[in-house]
Amino acid sequence: MSTAAPRPSPASASPSTEIRGAGGELHQRCGGSHPALTTNQGTPVADDQNSLRPSPRGPGLLEDFILREKITHFDHERIPERIVHARGSGAHGTFTLTKSLAKYTRAAVLTEVGKTTPVFARFSTVAGGAGSDVRGFAMKFYTTQGNWDLVGNNMPVFFIQDAIKFPDLIHAVKMEPDRGFPQAASAHDTFWDFISLTPESMHTIMWAMSDRALPRSLHDIEGFGVHTFRLVDTEGASTFVKFHWRPKRGVHSTLWDEAVKRAGADPDSQRRALFESIQAGDYPEWDLAVQLFTEAQAEGFAFDPLDATKLVPEELVPLEVIGHMVLDRWPDNFFAETEQVAFCPANVVPGIDFSNDPLLQGRLPSYLDTQLLRLGGPNFHQIPINAPKCPFANHQRDGHMQMQVPKGRVAYEPSSLDRGGPREAAEGFASAAVPADDGVKGRVRPERFADHYSQARLFYRSQTTYEQAHIAAALVFELSKVETPHVRAAIVGHLRNIDEDLATRVAGGLGLESLPDAPRPAAPVVDYPPSPALRTIGNGKPTLHGRRIGVLVAEGSDGDTLDAVRQAVESAGGRIVVVAPKLGGVTLADGARRTADGQLAGTPSVAFDAIALVLSSDGARSLTREAAAVDFVRDAFGHLKAIGFDAGAQPLLTAAGVPIGPGVVSVGDLPAFLASAMTRQWDREKQVRTLP
Repeated sequence: MSTAAPRPSPASASPSTEIRGAGGELHQRCGGSHPALTTNQGTPVADDQNSLRPSPRGPGLLEDFILREKITHFDHERIPERIVHARGSGAHGTFTLTKSLAKYTRAAVLTEVGKTTPVFARFSTVAGGAGSDVRGFAMKFYTTQGNWDLVGNNMPVFFIQDAIKFPDLIHAVKMEPDRGFPQAASAHDTFWDFISLTPESMHTIMWAMSDRALPRSLHDIEGFGVHTFRLVDTEGASTFVKFHWRPKRGVHSTLWDEAVKRAGADPDSQRRALFESIQAGDYPEWDLAVQLFTEAQAEGFAFDPLDATKLVPEELVPLEVIGHMVLDRWPDNFFAETEQVAFCPANVVPGIDFSNDPLLQGRLPSYLDTQLLRLGGPNFHQIPINAPKCPFANHQRDGHMQMQVPKGRVAYEPSSLDRGGPREAAEGFASAAVPADDGVKGRVRPERFADHYSQARLFYRSQTTYEQAHIAAALVFELSKVETPHVRAAIVGHLRNIDEDLATRVAGGLGLESLPDAPRPAAPVVDYPPSPALRTIGNGKPTLHGRRIGVLVAEGSDGDTLDAVRQAVESAGGRIVVVAPKLGGVTLADGARRTADGQLAGTPSVAFDAIALVLSSDGARSLTREAAAVDFVRDAFGHLKAIGFDAGAQPLLTAAGVPIGPGVVSVGDLPAFLASAMTRQWDREKQVRTLP
């Protein structure tokens, strides 16, 4: 049994206590009714917040049996689905380098301009199970030097600073173990209890509560490597690097109400959109950009770039675009490829190396350990989706599901008996020549890890007023589901260290009579200048490419107007979906029969980026008695989408309470309608909802 009854502890004679470490992390000491925390072998654990390192900024140590036991047990909790990122969508494509980084690295994939490298991308949700937030953005490059996995998310920062806390984070956000719910939702007591006691999470919380967590589609999200890595040149010298994927169409989001209704109408909408785009030849594209900086520059930052809860502002280190990715082929078999693909941040090629980021250090062995269980044994790398496309050879043999037939008597090296076996490569992987930090081995965080609020403040204050209101509303929603009053109050207290107005908004939305005290920051909170790059609004390109326009028709609709709308939208790169009360279609004004792509009740306007109403007066009046039709228009207006209409549609607009104004334009002026359909009508929001 892995769980034993609490045993008496020498420390339990005194009441439990709470102290803060040098990095601001909370340590809860046993005492009173709390027994000592131990390993599975009963060894008391003195520090469950920090992994073991030779110095505060040094690498993780293999001897850290506490970390290894905790992570290993966590890796084996689920069979056979992934513990996190269980639900995903993948696609094949290519990466082409456009700017060489030969000055910084010997990785061929980053030095040979014009070279095309096959890739496989997997996008995923994090918290939910296979039937269900932060999105995973994982890339596998099949390079000539071996597979390189760039494993990241659609947010540049993470909740925790040290991998030893990863099992705690996921246990807190997953369904509560005594009741099995909520599933795939963070709005519950255990998650926010953990967050309230872990202020290092507040920066990521700002991202997770923002519009970034509600992407319009998978190909409208950014991707981030999250961690700081190293590039290593031919002399062994290294440069810090952060990786960014920038969508060619910019970043686009949905609204909260829209996302909820879309999930109910079509839970597979984002997977479906990725599939349909690729099938239609409208391939999703991203630029790969890097931030490069030296050890000396890093020392001059007000934060530590080895801290995964921090980003490097673009105003401090600008992005350099170095390549371009296109996803142009859907998997032939979902299970064989998307489900069986295995990513691991330890899969790097010569010229790419790791930093001493303590979250990264703990992740390196964890992925492999999980995949050994999930994919059946040590030979999962032979599954086609995981196998390198370049030659590979070693002396590893046998094991479950061995699909190769190694020959010969020698399975070791050095050897004099096998003249043709694999040998070490002079140009093989070599770690960066980085001097070891001075310090004493221990479980301690660097001092610069202690600033938990400055970048959370930077993110919030960089948003537009609309986006700030959305963050406040999301926090009110989440915390309103929390049953424990002191947890709600504690989060509002943390918000006071980020922005007093934000805390006031959330407190008001929760009905708190007064603002809770703010916890004392472990380090002074810095006011950075706002960074427009952190916004969603304004960072999406005005285009119809990849956008779907729903055109509602009924009996007696004008065919010429419908054709004109279709031609204009498709010429601009968009796609028309004709929606009718019945899937069989309608009879147009000229007597012609026109089929429909979607049936009204099953194809709500949340499925589209804009709508057009091509209706006769009689057709519009008949639709005023259909709740689905009224909601089709009302929701599009409330979700700030462009609405095009012809003269006959007025009765339906009136029934939905939609006035003529910005973004509600006649399809007789198609250029104006198309321009409105390229973006949301943000100024309309104050008309349709009250936000904190």
